[in-house]
Amino acid sequence: MKASQVIEELQLAPHPEGGWYREVYRSTDRVLRGEQSRSATTAIYYLLEQQQLSRWHVVDADEIWHFYAGAPLLLLTYDPTSRQLVRHLLSAPSGGFTSMGIVPAGVWQAAHSLGEYSLVGCTVSPGFEFSGFRFTADLPDHRAHFSGAMSQYEAML
Repeated sequence: MKASQVIEELQLAPHPEGGWYREVYRSTDRVLRGEQSRSATTAIYYLLEQQQLSRWHVVDADEIWHFYAGAPLLLLTYDPTSRQLVRHLLSAPSGGFTSMGIVPAGVWQAAHSLGEYSLVGCTVSPGFEFSGFRFTADLPDHRAHFSGAMSQYEAML
């Protein structure tokens, strides 16, 4: 299938970080995150086309990426505390690829497709809220982290 066919079939809409998405599940169970009540978990379809980027961002909850179809996806994670950059290649599990990538709360993340498109799912727990989402470019002193190995990914801001 072409990316446009997948976007149409799954009824995906533009995502603010880049790419296409649709929320497919929001738990009715509620949990407390600090003093905020939110869904226990949420899940989305997420598609990146070759020319699109999932811009550097941070979420206040754990996120698990699940590879579904298309070209391999490069998922980048960066822990601003330890300054550790990790490259995850998501695809069908074989030959050095894994089908899941885990991003702990507070770890920066960005991604791009290594082909025509990559279709993944993202599960967030406690559930995703846009109030807990920040673009890394909006964080104070973020530029100090884009040196060394990170400098090659600064364009993804």
